Amino acid sequence: MKIALIVGGISSEREVSLSSGRAILKALRENGHSVSVIDPIYGDKEISEDIIFKDLVSEEYPTKEAMENLLKESRRKVIDCINSKMFDNIELAFLGLHGKYGEDGRIQSLLDLRGIKFTGSDVLSSAVAMDKNLTKMIFRNFDILTADWIVISNKDEIDISEILKKIKLPFVVKPNDEGSTVGLTIVHDESEIKNALELGFKYTDKIMIEKYVKGRELTVSILGNTAYPLIEIVPKEGFYDYKHKYTKGMTEYICPAEISDEISDKAQELALKAYQSLGCSVYSRVDFLLDSNNDLYCLEVNTLPGMTALSLVPKAVKAKGMEFNELIENIIGLSLNKY
Repeated sequence: MKIALIVGGISSEREVSLSSGRAILKALRENGHSVSVIDPIYGDKEISEDIIFKDLVSEEYPTKEAMENLLKESRRKVIDCINSKMFDNIELAFLGLHGKYGEDGRIQSLLDLRGIKFTGSDVLSSAVAMDKNLTKMIFRNFDILTADWIVISNKDEIDISEILKKIKLPFVVKPNDEGSTVGLTIVHDESEIKNALELGFKYTDKIMIEKYVKGRELTVSILGNTAYPLIEIVPKEGFYDYKHKYTKGMTEYICPAEISDEISDKAQELALKAYQSLGCSVYSRVDFLLDSNNDLYCLEVNTLPGMTALSLVPKAVKAKGMEFNELIENIIGLSLNKY
């Protein structure tokens, strides 16, 4: 097929997307497809792969200033890119994007308007899954256990005493519409709240404050309507932040997770329920915390999960004998089935 692989973009997860893109590109070409690599930040200019993939994945996500400059320069370029001749005769857009402006329905909407088929969930489910507040409201409606939360805006008058009345410490402060733990802080003491809010508001105008659940981190990968073996995520220290996600050797991944069949089956069942409740399709990754009472708290659904060497969906499907190239081909087939 003639495939446009879309990578990079204007998300704070841009560099992770480039890392995913390298792995996806290799697989697509080995599978016999004709692939052009497109990064929306360059607009309608055709840029060589060497230039697009020159960035290395950093240990930290981009600074506020870097993101502001990127967004200021590049929003219009994304529209120019999708509307350009680079997409003439393209049979499928393979989305290697992550995070805001890639995973949240915006790029999907532009492709949809252009009449270009794309991989992964549709416009609406992508947008809903990226909004943590909406996601948790839907979880509650479908009786999927999720931690208590509130959402505050940068337009609100912030009253820390009012926050503490609604959500007791410890709690998690995070942007309502970012991934990869960008801008996230676990707050244990009242003195940490101000800095946590300031960090979160660097990346968004809406912040979620969520009751902290101490527990084992588990994730369930879904391909089609099949839930794959659980993975337990064990950071070597601290918590599973951006640095631990994308730095080799900083996190241990146990697949299949060493938990009872009963809990494993329940997690897979809940993951499918969460995935379907948001209207997701093709593939996703659903994250949980398992507390000391063996209660599974659903955190979120990732509609464009990572495809790097350290990524979890490839690890999960490999536990059932599916190699990376076969995974990529299955994503293509399931995506085309949407149409």
